[in-house]
Amino acid sequence: MVMASIATTCNSALFFKSKDSGNNGVSLLQCNRSKASKSLPIKAMAALNISPPKRETDPKKRVVITGMGVVSVFGNDVNTFYEKLLEGQSGITLIDKFDASSFTVRFAGQIRNFSSAGYIDGKSDRRLDDCWRYCLVAGRKALDDANLGPQVLETIDRTRIGVLVGSGMGGLTTFSNGVEALIQKGFKKITPFFIPYSITNMGSALLAIDRGLMGPNYSISTACATANYCFYAAANHIRRGEANIMVVGGTEAAVNPTGVGGFIACRALSQRNDEPHKASRPWDQDRDGFVIGEGAGVLIMESLEHATKRGANIIAEYLGGAITCDAHHMTDPRKDGLGISSCITKCLEHAGVSPEEVNYVNCHATSTLAGDLAEVIAIKKIFKNTYEMKMNGTKSMIGHGLGAAGGLEAIACIKAITTGWLHPTINQDNLEPEVDIDTVPNVKKQHEVNVAISNSFGFGGHNSVVAFAPYKP
Repeated sequence: MVMASIATTCNSALFFKSKDSGNNGVSLLQCNRSKASKSLPIKAMAALNISPPKRETDPKKRVVITGMGVVSVFGNDVNTFYEKLLEGQSGITLIDKFDASSFTVRFAGQIRNFSSAGYIDGKSDRRLDDCWRYCLVAGRKALDDANLGPQVLETIDRTRIGVLVGSGMGGLTTFSNGVEALIQKGFKKITPFFIPYSITNMGSALLAIDRGLMGPNYSISTACATANYCFYAAANHIRRGEANIMVVGGTEAAVNPTGVGGFIACRALSQRNDEPHKASRPWDQDRDGFVIGEGAGVLIMESLEHATKRGANIIAEYLGGAITCDAHHMTDPRKDGLGISSCITKCLEHAGVSPEEVNYVNCHATSTLAGDLAEVIAIKKIFKNTYEMKMNGTKSMIGHGLGAAGGLEAIACIKAITTGWLHPTINQDNLEPEVDIDTVPNVKKQHEVNVAISNSFGFGGHNSVVAFAPYKP
């Protein structure tokens, strides 16, 4: 590529113990990068009159973000959620939702003191699986954030507002309790809500029923890649003219005996029971598995034309996405990262973005031995010059939210765009030598995001990448 010959390259990164990091972590010095900078290759492109690929310009097909809603280990407020991430706080704690004393893994990114007051009536709240409670609260908060409350919705064509909130596991507690009732007491003791509250489409359905949203409505379940699949599909509904607005994201509540026990059986989880807050450590040589988490992240995606007409506050722009499959193994990624790199390439093509324009990656980065390195290998295949590139791992602080992970990380990505600050990847004490891209170790960094991509990958070899950017009229 032309850029390879004109951009200043950085052959190696220097790693050193930092006395000023505040947590005895590792700082990353890469060619004296400034705290806030635009992409050097983009400036070089402009200087040489090289035009990047063309992005979508039709306001009917441009997709913008007009609202965000979250349920997380750091609460149900988007700003608080991101402030805690910027502080480098760990939300990983010992499990007390159930007696985990006999489990070989006894910690998680467990949500505590969750309240649905003002969002779900008491009777429904008592019956609902947490998966759907999280979905309803995050979804309604996103609608409120987009100024799409009940009174406003009365004035809008709700047949053109769709809902697409996916889940990897669905109502797992409801399902587990139903099976237990069947075995111990017989089928007559199974609750009538067993099937409705177990199936993965119920989050989207309940949100639609709650607000009378009659557009496209379904769920996608592709394990930990779920939410990004939903963003990709929802944006395409808008671009095809099938909806003006989509309420979209992921939800999950698998911190229960079945979820934790199942992932222990897969040998996927960290067993750092004595130091839960240090267990999720993406790219660190001492990582030993991921930490299960839970929550919900929901965006309001809207056509630019519709958002402009109703005077909506536009937060950021969705540029495009892609989905691929490793076609390799049920749980292990391809070591060469081919499925991931092809997904990134397809995402950039769909978004009308050149590799040189991307200067931030919110990585999947689960803290597994094979997965972390496969992702980095793929990133380095696509982005030949990483001088201005930064990447981080949200899961280091909140754990792996499974089907909700992409939703939570999309919000982190968009907040990075709007605030100009990247949250750290914590527990970076002994970085893998192959990782020579700035991982924002242990302490937040100021960074002007030009284009951001968010990666999510799931069991089954499902890969999904989506691209966001600052909104520019």
